[in-house]
Amino acid sequence: MDYSILQHYWWFLLSLLGGLLVFLLFVQGGQSLIYTLGRKEDDLRQLIGSLGRKWELTFTTLVTFGAAFFASFPLFYTISFSGAYWVWMLILFSFVIQAVSYEFISKQGNFLGKGTYKTFLFLNGLLGPILLGTAVSTLFFGAQFQYDPINLTDTVNPTFSHWEGAFFGIEAIWLTPFNVILGAAIFFLSRTLGALYIINNLQSDNIRRSARRQVLSNAVFFLVAFLTYLVNLLFLHPVWKFDNGIINTAAGTYFDNLLAAPWTLATLLVGVLGVLYGIYKGALTKSLNGIWYAGIGTVLTVLSLLFIAGVDGTVYYRSLSTPSSSLTIFNSSSSHFTLTAMSIVSLFIPFVLAYIWYVWRKMDRK
Repeated sequence: MDYSILQHYWWFLLSLLGGLLVFLLFVQGGQSLIYTLGRKEDDLRQLIGSLGRKWELTFTTLVTFGAAFFASFPLFYTISFSGAYWVWMLILFSFVIQAVSYEFISKQGNFLGKGTYKTFLFLNGLLGPILLGTAVSTLFFGAQFQYDPINLTDTVNPTFSHWEGAFFGIEAIWLTPFNVILGAAIFFLSRTLGALYIINNLQSDNIRRSARRQVLSNAVFFLVAFLTYLVNLLFLHPVWKFDNGIINTAAGTYFDNLLAAPWTLATLLVGVLGVLYGIYKGALTKSLNGIWYAGIGTVLTVLSLLFIAGVDGTVYYRSLSTPSSSLTIFNSSSSHFTLTAMSIVSLFIPFVLAYIWYVWRKMDRK
């Protein structure tokens, strides 16, 4: 298979994994509602029992996303995961305390007490989506790094990438307000999806009524943040493209990428409509299935937006300090042989998805 096709194929798979990850953040969204919907002891027990069955799916997808990036586009993995150190460590820490909380919150005699683990779950639900959204936004708005492969020949300090500044990723918060806006959009989306999941998964009428109110209120904040981010991204934000080694900058590049590949535009529109319909079903009707419409819509929306960030020579990781260090899928991917070998392995992905669906159904039988 042609090298360029393999690079686009793996960028598509990463975009799909990103969409699945954002959908599965409904677990974090549900945890952020734990003080709102879990005020009574019986309600709290039901919430923890329901969300605790699914948290490993989110964490596994996050790890798979990072591993796939490492295998297919190792240069990005090396620069971002080692340079934006504190952001990724905070994300990892928030997931560690989540795992510990589900393990010990219901055990008798735990020395920290149930209230502490309840707080840990809330913090994971708050910090996880916001930090992930802020970190992902740097794919569109850039980060402060530089790399030079020649430095690998330096016998004293063979380090070819360097992160500018002393904050190691935390500076994404103040580099541009749009990083935080995307973080906020992902946070309110996760709360919306979490409420929709709770409506679908729990049979308590009291919890469902409260969850429907949460769907509507959080959806309003999500839509304001997301539409602000989307309009700026597609029409106003100047995007870099490599053309014969020369960087060209133009606003509206992402929208042009959508038009150049009509299936991405169709996917985006269907995805947005799916999310809106899921919100309508969950907030304004008695339907229990809003999570599936909004969930599938989330996957399709994120898939299309991530995919157009790297196609046709578009810079998907812009260096704000050294423009020539900016990354595209062409200058940051693994070798042709590696991508080919992994493409064969990727044929097993449908079986993995089928297994996830089987486990999901089996866990929900009780």
